[in-house]
Amino acid sequence: MLHRTVARALIGAGAITLSVTVLPPANASPAAAPNVPQRILATTTLYYDDSQAAEFKSAVAGGVQSWNSSVQNVRIVKASSGRRAEIQIIADDGWPRATLGPVRPGGRVTVWYGRQAVSQGYNTTRIAAHELGHSLGLPDRKPGPCSSLMSGSTGGVSCTIATPNASERASVEANYSGAAAAARVPSGGGILIDAP
Repeated sequence: MLHRTVARALIGAGAITLSVTVLPPANASPAAAPNVPQRILATTTLYYDDSQAAEFKSAVAGGVQSWNSSVQNVRIVKASSGRRAEIQIIADDGWPRATLGPVRPGGRVTVWYGRQAVSQGYNTTRIAAHELGHSLGLPDRKPGPCSSLMSGSTGGVSCTIATPNASERASVEANYSGAAAAARVPSGGGILIDAP
């Protein structure tokens, strides 16, 4: 009888130990939990206002689509009328430039869509995607090849690649990953100008 009681106690203790070791710690971030698909984790939604983007609204929409189809941790959505936007897009006659993020919900950054680069022949969608990359926290990577979206003007006038490369995608995913993104305050850094 004593042997059976000890055996039951050991089996019960083993089951308890097994259940404790299988469950993640209570303070673990969602990204650290085993077997949790990335798509279940929260996505940060950022709104943009293109009401001052003038003739570049379709290029901006193309740049937004480039990012939305490339990353999962953040979505850029056009703000409806009256909604506060984190990303303000303004067309002007200078060089394209943007406030360095990563911007958070409730924060504010500005993208100036400069006509000077367009008049020199740079691809309009690439300009938009590049400047939005700054809003998402990516610095310039100059000089750089055309394959690097953040190489900006050093990619050359003939460069039409408007999608981020693997390294750029990974950096933005890290900027907006789970608990790390929630812990960061809204940000707005220095202004980066994409002049050659």
